[in-house]
Amino acid sequence: MWAPQVTALAEAGYRVIRYDHRGHGRSPVPVGPYSLADLGGDVIALLDRLDVARAHVVGLSLGGMVGMWLAEHAPDRVDSLTLCCTSAELGPPSGWAARARIVRAEGTPAIAAAAVQRWFTPQWRAADPERTRAYERMIAATPAEGYASCCAAIETMDIAAGLSRIAAPTLVIAGAEDPATPPSHGANIVAEIPGSRLEIISPGAHLASVERPDLVNELILQHLKDNS
Repeated sequence: MWAPQVTALAEAGYRVIRYDHRGHGRSPVPVGPYSLADLGGDVIALLDRLDVARAHVVGLSLGGMVGMWLAEHAPDRVDSLTLCCTSAELGPPSGWAARARIVRAEGTPAIAAAAVQRWFTPQWRAADPERTRAYERMIAATPAEGYASCCAAIETMDIAAGLSRIAAPTLVIAGAEDPATPPSHGANIVAEIPGSRLEIISPGAHLASVERPDLVNELILQHLKDNS
């Protein structure tokens, strides 16, 4: 999800740490459910392991939720915050519980096609069907326990009330055509985090970092430059 950004950030001289949430990719799959505190604690443990005292935190979707948790609960570890296509309130909780039940019963292939429909605009999917299928395969390969347990983290998250306590310089990026976390969700975040700002990318859906990499790179790099 961040491949285009890793290259741009590294070429700009930043040390880039990219990781998989527990239950995803190459990370272990502990039995869930998980919470945002669990996922945020994993990031703190990773930074400790790598001897990184502070970092510019960039998160997409669930990663943005973890970033907001970190900025509130471990502010001494966060130099700046970039929140991409995310939300502080993504309900109703019953919807996430239902999605977790489907995945536990039928596996992640059952939700892969619908997820890709949300992730990318129709124009992007039509222009690059091969990459679209690759992302669908990636979702389908995610362990059911890991995916469902991260659904539980979103179902039970309680970060909206703490947004006003976030002091890290914050950039919020939203995709104009994102059906999962629309620009209104980004606007709600900006309304609560002091000094934060919202940039809306159009066209762009839920994975704006993939669909509009050059523009997302430009926004992130300028935000880091302004706060380094």
